[in-house]
Amino acid sequence: MAPPDIETIRENEREYTDEVIEENTLPEMFEDAAERYGDIDAQMYKGGIYERTLTPEIIDEPEPGEYTSLEYDEMRTLVRRLAAGFRELGVENDDRVGIMSNPRMEWALSDFGLLASGGTVTTVYTESSPKQIKYLLNDPGATGVVVENEYLLDRIIKVQDELSLEFVVVIDELEKYDDVDQIHTLSEVYELGEERFDEDEYWSWIEEQDMHDLASLIYTSGTTGKPKGVKLTHHNFRSNVNQVRKRVGPRPDKDDDVPSLDPGRRTISFLPLAHVFERTTGHFLMFASGVTVGYAESTDTVSEDIQKIKPRGGSSVPRVYERIFDEMREQASGSDTKERIFEWAVEVARTYGRAENPGLGLKIKRSVANQLVFKQVKEELGGNVDFFVSGGGSLSKDLADLFKGMGIPIFEGYGLTEAAPVVSTNPPEILETGTLGPPLPDVDIKIDESKVADDQFEDVAGEVGELLIKGPNVTEGYWEMPEKTEEAFTTDGWFKTGDIVERIEHDYLVYHDRLKNLIVLDTGKNVAPEPIEDEFSTSSRVEQIMIMGDDEKFVSALIVPNFDAIRRWASNRNIDLPNSKEEICEDERVKEWVNEDVQLVNRNLEKHETIKQFELAHIEWTPENDMLTPSLKKKRRNIKSEFQDKVTKVYEGEPATADD
Repeated sequence: MAPPDIETIRENEREYTDEVIEENTLPEMFEDAAERYGDIDAQMYKGGIYERTLTPEIIDEPEPGEYTSLEYDEMRTLVRRLAAGFRELGVENDDRVGIMSNPRMEWALSDFGLLASGGTVTTVYTESSPKQIKYLLNDPGATGVVVENEYLLDRIIKVQDELSLEFVVVIDELEKYDDVDQIHTLSEVYELGEERFDEDEYWSWIEEQDMHDLASLIYTSGTTGKPKGVKLTHHNFRSNVNQVRKRVGPRPDKDDDVPSLDPGRRTISFLPLAHVFERTTGHFLMFASGVTVGYAESTDTVSEDIQKIKPRGGSSVPRVYERIFDEMREQASGSDTKERIFEWAVEVARTYGRAENPGLGLKIKRSVANQLVFKQVKEELGGNVDFFVSGGGSLSKDLADLFKGMGIPIFEGYGLTEAAPVVSTNPPEILETGTLGPPLPDVDIKIDESKVADDQFEDVAGEVGELLIKGPNVTEGYWEMPEKTEEAFTTDGWFKTGDIVERIEHDYLVYHDRLKNLIVLDTGKNVAPEPIEDEFSTSSRVEQIMIMGDDEKFVSALIVPNFDAIRRWASNRNIDLPNSKEEICEDERVKEWVNEDVQLVNRNLEKHETIKQFELAHIEWTPENDMLTPSLKKKRRNIKSEFQDKVTKVYEGEPATADD
């Protein structure tokens, strides 16, 4: 039997409907799911890491380091009581209430509780400074905030006199502020709700809500300038849940071996729920579909938690998949034999992932590589993973081919906050690595070719330009920013994404870069930095890299090297290195070692794209030091500012010619 073609698949998507695909508000969506999946596990949460106020009186406290679960019926009871409790604190229809917490079970409960009470949830990242918190709560006129713990509460207290908060709810135990009238614990909100809950009244709050009411304000990460509050309605979110469901739901036309979102499927959640990618794909979509969501303790413990949750998948950003590969390589280090086997297996996986019809010889090699390497990798990912989803940035094709060849496909997609957020994703039936897949059902796209230079993409097959989109999931604009809203749309209503995308056969999209990130050399040549940076995703020597060169004669880079790899290399060759990372970055032997990988990448680049100079940076870029966004995108301006001396040094001693 011939495999289905992409056009047939897309037609089946458009026609598909089931009990999840509805036109109703988010609280109604959750209530319907709880009714359908009552005795299925809804959430898995870990013990011994938080001083939760909901445990042990209201829900079970897991053993330290272990997981326990809540069924959908139990989750519904919690959400209903919290909704009633929030109403007792004064939440009314359209009131804006912030949530400032790491991803965890209580984030989801608070979100659904606030939405059911009629509130509009506005998100605050845990990395936010007191100044940023003031803006993110004052701009929407928030009347309350749910905060994770006293550590984060301290930042709010610093600016409390400049806020208009009527209440603060803290998820974990209180010590310093336990006698402040306006500060409550989440368990107190639950108890308030338990005392006052009336089911008819509860449903009246939900029935008063309209599909086009504002559900959430999600603030852009502000890589350049002031964050904008994206207005997302129940209709926007609900439409996107339906659109993604049509692609990854259990359609009857799918073969049995094609993974889909079945009730009881387990997934792992560790990205910030303040970020719309995880909020829709790892939260709203999962609970609508009866999936069990297990919350990792943190991004640092994912490798430990994934073995306990044993998920079949999860959503993440490219940086996390790069870290998984780094951990694989780290485990293979220690002896020349292990390293050679690992590198051989990696090459087999890449070749297999790229092959349309792998021959017998390649299949035998892959079988051997599976026994030696891939099988262990799968076990360390819990043993059940059938696919991952990647969004929030560009995923290296090399990395995607590698995971596909190992039997752990990563379905890359594209989205942005203003689209709630998913615009396109690879269908599970036909994964084309290096692409973003075709648009979801009910998403219209157009390519504005006028936004790129005529000679910039001469070597690509499809049409290239700024991606324009329309659809029921697309925002109507930004909170209190009419000028920014007007700028974001064309006169005939297309949203301007600001991303340079190529449309190839069957409407598959290929990402090139952000329009604003394009580097224009003083020779007039344009360079897209992200594809070059992606070339280093599997480098053992380069941990992070940022390409530079705007208004300069040549392309350069700031590189954070892999210090663990440096020390292993130095130890194996009896090289005596300085102690501090800063001094290591100035060591010429280290620079030459890193340069070997730079030159390997340069071989695959156009002449004007090649990296002519680079400097090493000793500080890793993180959301905590404000050099990455919470979704792990580079804040290029902040990085350049932090390492301005190195940027200056790169261009002080220019080569005789930029094309040497």
